[in-house]
Amino acid sequence: MMYNIRGENIEVTPAIREHVEKKLSKLERYFDQEINADVHVNLKVYNNKQKIEVTIPMTHLVLRAEEVHDDLYAAADLVVDKLERQIRKHKTKVNRKIREREPAKYVFANNVESNVAVQDEEEDLELVRNKRFDLKPMDSEEAILQMNMLGHNFFVFTNAETNATNVVYRRKDGRYGLIEPN
Repeated sequence: MMYNIRGENIEVTPAIREHVEKKLSKLERYFDQEINADVHVNLKVYNNKQKIEVTIPMTHLVLRAEEVHDDLYAAADLVVDKLERQIRKHKTKVNRKIREREPAKYVFANNVESNVAVQDEEEDLELVRNKRFDLKPMDSEEAILQMNMLGHNFFVFTNAETNATNVVYRRKDGRYGLIEPN
């Protein structure tokens, strides 16, 4: 893995860089072969809080996690934990799909979790509700109003201008985002 570590309102010292690289290198144990990916790490400091954002784009998967903490080193530990959970969930999902088709080798190596942990991961992926509804043509502003009236964090609608299915969502910063298909 190639590490691209940037700091906003913080100088990335060799000690910080070494700690982040050491923690993120633990993720390599989940893969059969060496990961040929660029790891993008953004370190931010604001209001006495330390924030770390990690993005690892790979061929069939994008791993992304962020964590805010008072201590940057603790935030790095927590973000690696989040990434490990994402990898385990993806591994469980991929292995289940492969088992349905044919018995196969693992996509990821070094299965360090016990069977109980894998069963817990599979239970987390259980689909518990299925909804069907008609998509009404509207603009994004009306969709945001509908979303807020329902008290949801996202809203699926048909864009009246493009006739394509779009999604509006509430971001963590309180503003709104729009997802459009290509």
